[in-house]
Parts: sequence; C-alpha cells; structure tokens
Amino acid sequence: MKAVIYCRVSTKKDTQETSLERQEAELLSLADELQYEVEAVIKDQASGFELDRPGILTLLDSIKGNDIEAVLIQDETRIGRGNAKIALIHCILKEEVKIISQTHNGELHLSESDSMVINIVSMVEEYQRKLHNLKIKRGMKRAVEKGFRPYKNLKNKGNKEGRERIEVPVEEIVRLRKNDLTFTEIAATLRGFGYNISKATVHRRFREYMETMDETNSL
Repeated sequence: MKAVIYCRVSTKKDTQETSLERQEAELLSLADELQYEVEAVIKDQASGFELDRPGILTLLDSIKGNDIEAVLIQDETRIGRGNAKIALIHCILKEEVKIISQTHNGELHLSESDSMVINIVSMVEEYQRKLHNLKIKRGMKRAVEKGFRPYKNLKNKGNKEGRERIEVPVEEIVRLRKNDLTFTEIAATLRGFGYNISKATVHRRFREYMETMDETNSL
C-alpha cells in the first residue's frame, strides 16, 4: 500500500524546523506500523488558512493517478484550518484516498459538523455534474435539430484508442452560431461529440472566422 506523508508548520522560524522533523519521524514510524510504503514526504511552512501552499499543491497532484491509497498527517489541522481545511479534506477524499491521522492512530475521524459540510459539498458537486450533462444533452439535441451532422465532421471515427481530436470544425461553429446557439451550448455540443473545446475557444474561433470574412469582403 502506497502513502504520502504531509507535514506542516505555520511559520518559517528556525524553531519550527524541529517540529517538521518530529512530524516526519513520527509519521514514518506510523507508516511502518501500518505497513504503508511511503512514496514521498511533503512539507509546508505556511499558514493553514492558505490554499496557495507549494506542499499542499504537490500533495494534491501526487494523489491523482499514482496508486496512492493514503495521506498520513499528524492531525487534521496540519492539512489546514477553517474553510481551507474542509476544502482540502474534500479534495483528498473524493480521490478515494484515506487520510490517516497520528492522533487517531488510524483513519481520520471528522467532527459531525465537518462531515456535514463535506457531504453538502459532495452533493452540490454531484448536482453540478448532472446539470452539466443535461446542458450537453440539450445543446446536442438543439444542434442536431438545426442540422448538425457529426458523422460528416468527426475525425478519427472508430479510433479505438480514443485519441483527442485536435482539429475544430469551424464551419459547424459558425453554422450553429447562426442558428442561435450560444457559445456555451456550442462548446458543450462539440465536447459531447468528442472535441476537447472550451467556450473561450469557440468564441475565439468564431471571431477569427468573422474577421477573416470581413477582410476577404473588403478586398
């Protein structure tokens, strides 16, 4: 089982270095006791109320797609304080990574109020995903009703490896825009058909096309 150790102190004073070293030593011992293979020891010297910490950002990156099963901490305040703590705990747990606390000598036990807030945040995110999918579905339906035929434009049809389609169908962006779809709906529609494209890119490509047409017409 792979794990990452996270240590934090609130300031960069020399006296705090001892605390960091103590946290590391104690958590390495805990990892050995619980039979975790430590992949990295990450340290921060910053306020727990701050999200912009080099160590915590490295931690969040390390738990994505690296088979990390647990994050070992001294106690929950090492992750953060206040709203930052709740947000970061939520980010770790939603990656299905356990938080192991030395204080609890095992998995972190959240207070009832913290658990309630995290459950609410998770519920809101789930509804956001549902709304996003419904928006894509609506945009695709409107696009097809207005004549969008994806099978005429999609590249790499039948590509089993699922590679990203780099080219963007500008002609479809223009046509869907002329059919009164918003840039957001056009982007959602094209993403539904496999194009990795944002609202900003759709707007930029449409604007570039219109500028090119204006230049052509002025010749």
